Amino acid sequence: MITGSHGSNLLIALRLPSISLAFVTHQLCFLLLLFQLTTRSWYFLLLFPYTFPNYQRSIYFLQRSFSDWFLSKGGARMSIQRMWDPVAYALGFIDCDNISARCMLTIFSLFATKTDASLLRMLKGSPDVDLSGPIRNYITERANRFHMRWGCREVLYDKSADGETYVTGLAMSRATNKKLVKADAYVAACGVPGIKRILPFQWRESQFFNNIYQLVGVPAVTVQLRYNGWVTELQDLEQSRQLRLAIGLDNLLYTPDADFSCFADLALTSPEDDYIEGQGSLLQYVLTPGDPYMPLPNNEIIKRVAKHVLALFPSSRGLEVTWSSVVKIGQSLYREGPGKDPFRPDQKTPIKNFFLAGSYTKLDYIDSTEGATLSGRQASAYIGDAGEDLVALRKKLAAIGYQEQMETSSAPDESSLV
Repeated sequence: MITGSHGSNLLIALRLPSISLAFVTHQLCFLLLLFQLTTRSWYFLLLFPYTFPNYQRSIYFLQRSFSDWFLSKGGARMSIQRMWDPVAYALGFIDCDNISARCMLTIFSLFATKTDASLLRMLKGSPDVDLSGPIRNYITERANRFHMRWGCREVLYDKSADGETYVTGLAMSRATNKKLVKADAYVAACGVPGIKRILPFQWRESQFFNNIYQLVGVPAVTVQLRYNGWVTELQDLEQSRQLRLAIGLDNLLYTPDADFSCFADLALTSPEDDYIEGQGSLLQYVLTPGDPYMPLPNNEIIKRVAKHVLALFPSSRGLEVTWSSVVKIGQSLYREGPGKDPFRPDQKTPIKNFFLAGSYTKLDYIDSTEGATLSGRQASAYIGDAGEDLVALRKKLAAIGYQEQMETSSAPDESSLV
């Protein structure tokens, strides 16, 4: 939660995703898609970059799965299973039969049109230091504050005489402490589970807010395994056993042959925090789909993942897992199924001083870290545009409060009439 100074407050609850995925050689993905479709579809997609703005609007309401779209354009089922299912799992944690064609085509269109987006970059260290840290510093250096570990228990609201709904404050608590936070504008920056928890039930009478309940999250399981050697070193077996120098595949990796479609050796890709002298690979995997793994105990999950690793990298036989971690998220990204996109809400809501942010909101992008960032930019633009309305609402509420105070002070003391 952030509260601004200088009289005009901005309250915002920040929620950063715990899983962040990136693509390798984006333009190569687009070229592979071209190669695997019929000549007619080649022509369609070659023109794609030049018709992107118009096509983006048309795919926004596409009601088909990517499999349906791909097969209708001459693609092969084997191509889906071996190439595009891993991509879909990395994007939305579901396969091509269940992911929206809009989601996949949005990414491919960006691959084709944004030449500066075709290069992979990964954080050199902890997200708290290298991602959210600079953002936090930027905010605090401008006389704003973070109030950590305070949970929003209720969004308080009222209606004016003309029927207009407005937020009056947030009921916050931390352990046994409680407080009421008031602001000029409120931004709920949440994922799908979070926004469903804090929205007042009565707001579901509005189709805008009720649509949010049509969105559901996808289970995801993240596993990290530390080894006493370098798992992805394929050229030199002796080098894979030494611990003096980090060695192996320094990149984001994909496979159709394991329960994790996307993984990386963080000791190589993000060495600032994840490389430890005297220790080996720190492999991170996202198990997709995560549903079968959710009820399993952690030791069983680790055992299964380690078995998949050995099948993918036979040269790692003999290496031992020295440390492990399993994180289960019941609802992570929202399930980007066919026809779900129209239910994504705009950042501007029917309530004048209440705004939304989060990668599930309406974007020409997918549910992701980048999508969350884009949603914040759009929400801030809406708040800037609403400045005059927010000032007028503040004055209106101040007048109502003054009138109520006067009525209370002029009322007879009933206890004196007994």
